[in-house]
Amino acid sequence: MNESLQLLAQKLGIAAAYKDSGLRASYHEINENTLRFFIRVLGYKADNDEEITQSLQKLERRRFQKVLENIYVCRQSMLKFDAVIKTKDCQNDFALTLKPYEKKEKQEVSFVVNVSDEKHGQYTKLQVEITNNLPIGYYELSFSCGENEYKSVLAVAPAQCFESPVLNDKKLFGYALQLYSLRSRKNWGVGDFSDLKEFVNICASSGGDVIGLNPINVFNHCFPEEASPYLSMSRLFLNPIYIDVSAVPEFKEDDIADKQDEIKALNASETILYGKVYNLKISVLQKLFARMKKDEKRLREFRQFCADKGEELENLSAFQCLYEDKWQNHWGGWRSWEKGFQNPHSAAIRKYKEQNRERMEFFCFLQFEAWRQFGIVGKEVKSQGLKIGIYRDLAVGVGRDSAELWSDEGAYLKDCGAGAPPDAFFPAGQKWNLGAFHPVELKERAYVPFIKILRAAMQSAGALRMDHVMSLMRLFVIPENKDGEGTYIYYNFEDMLNIVALESCLNRCMIVGESIGNVPEGFIEAITERNVYAMSVLWAQRYNAGWGDFMPPESYPEKVFASIGTHDMAPLKMWWFAYDIRLSRDLEIIKTDEEMYNAYHKREADRYKLLKSLDEAGVWPDDKHRGGDYLFGENYPEGLEEAAHRFMAKSKAKVVLIQPEDIFQVDKMQNLPGTDRDRHPNWRRKLPINLEDMRLSPLFQRNLTEIKKER
Repeated sequence: MNESLQLLAQKLGIAAAYKDSGLRASYHEINENTLRFFIRVLGYKADNDEEITQSLQKLERRRFQKVLENIYVCRQSMLKFDAVIKTKDCQNDFALTLKPYEKKEKQEVSFVVNVSDEKHGQYTKLQVEITNNLPIGYYELSFSCGENEYKSVLAVAPAQCFESPVLNDKKLFGYALQLYSLRSRKNWGVGDFSDLKEFVNICASSGGDVIGLNPINVFNHCFPEEASPYLSMSRLFLNPIYIDVSAVPEFKEDDIADKQDEIKALNASETILYGKVYNLKISVLQKLFARMKKDEKRLREFRQFCADKGEELENLSAFQCLYEDKWQNHWGGWRSWEKGFQNPHSAAIRKYKEQNRERMEFFCFLQFEAWRQFGIVGKEVKSQGLKIGIYRDLAVGVGRDSAELWSDEGAYLKDCGAGAPPDAFFPAGQKWNLGAFHPVELKERAYVPFIKILRAAMQSAGALRMDHVMSLMRLFVIPENKDGEGTYIYYNFEDMLNIVALESCLNRCMIVGESIGNVPEGFIEAITERNVYAMSVLWAQRYNAGWGDFMPPESYPEKVFASIGTHDMAPLKMWWFAYDIRLSRDLEIIKTDEEMYNAYHKREADRYKLLKSLDEAGVWPDDKHRGGDYLFGENYPEGLEEAAHRFMAKSKAKVVLIQPEDIFQVDKMQNLPGTDRDRHPNWRRKLPINLEDMRLSPLFQRNLTEIKKER
């Protein structure tokens, strides 16, 4: 390989090679064309040796072209930043002031300036060390050299992420909930925020202290059937489908007098009919919006909400309007729109906003009401005294055909999308085509786009799950319109982790990192040191890389949110009967009958190992001891889920999450990775029991009894 090309890629944070996480880990060397493509994506040229040389020189000069960087992210214990000045000015007097954000007064600080050996032409780099103790937070930094003053942002981060003090001496439990899956007698065919409020009561009365949610972000108004929680229009806003229309202040029973049959049918449907539910809700919410505008108090609150959410909300509403106008005549999403409409700051968009202000306000109203109802859930959490409360989920990326990208495309990598390299489950890798932050632009923007999505996700939350947390360090990115291979793009890991820790403490929100996949060496140790909790699932807590015995409860790590499985895994009963293996064969995810039979044989061995582990842990219910080895073809072991839940509750894990699917013996998957809704009803399964009946269910009561023996 061209060594200069490889050096340029390395300096830009583009991996020229990587190892995957397949059963037989393979080493991949990235071809030169792929490297050149990603170098161009990051804003440099590399088509020939001369361009490579020029790009390397440009990189070398880059830091010496301005006095201060746009942001410095430091730990409290290491308050340092650099400054570039003309060498002849090194003997000038220096001054430094800091002004905490949202405060008027500046404060003088003590500091030491050291002249470094780093020079370029007539410029020298200084190292400035602040010797004061500073509270965590963001500061406007003003640095003066002689008569010249320069400004930047200083972010002072804590040593560790926030942790609920109650976890110092208590082990908690709660529930991992897919909000859409909640059944109730009154909802319109999908779980809503009123259902969630009621589930808070169920959680509290059962002794639980946390409710884990799937992402609840806004989807495409024109395509509600594209319902994956991990492919949203914007991670800054909520999904209006979760609005309980009957709980909107302007609602009257007459509004749905002619819709009762439709509501009953959607409520009774075995799976969620997103298009029908959403369009029905929208038709009624339009009436309520018109009514709201006549209520002076509500209108004032609405105007204030819009002002607080600012440009991001205006862009989301404009995007949804534009999509509504253009989707039938423009294939290919917003990039196929007329050029003037592809830029949210264009004259064409300004004119469009003026002409469509009322329709835009309706989309703003949807967010206004969604956030109001979600805020009521947050108040209920506090009222009921849940120790952690809502545990939200931040998706690793956002749809490339989304309002989030359209609003600020420059903050994201162009012409490529995030995915995953080959692994044991997906030998060809995965092409998620998610929008990924541009690492250089992100720092140039003082990490504001990243900070905004963290804050939006932490609102009304006591904990936050960061999907694919390895993206703080690196993300696998694949060219969008090519068959070419992907590679890893690296981020400023120290800055990203510091900002997560800072926002975690400012918002008093714990951080949990989902780290399933190709994890870089040393990464887990680095985030653990910063008090990022891990996720731990029963199926993964095994010896010999998943082939050996299940680890006993006392071997579980403490700083984890543990569960039997996740939404991407078979519920316990489905796993027991190996229905997931049959399903994978029917859908040709498992390619041959031989592979299927091998999987069955392994599952039979795994079932015995699980029974053995439950025996050794002494967790079977007193009235339901194991009756045999339950070979394939025999009955489902009575008390299996109760024993498994007590097993998890007995573990050292600080937090254990119980999935309702396991309690109520669901034998179908919520999501089957690698499939879309044309092959499997992903994200559409409802729970088999109404919310109102959960507490009195013998299954719920028996599982709760076993959990409470240990928590």
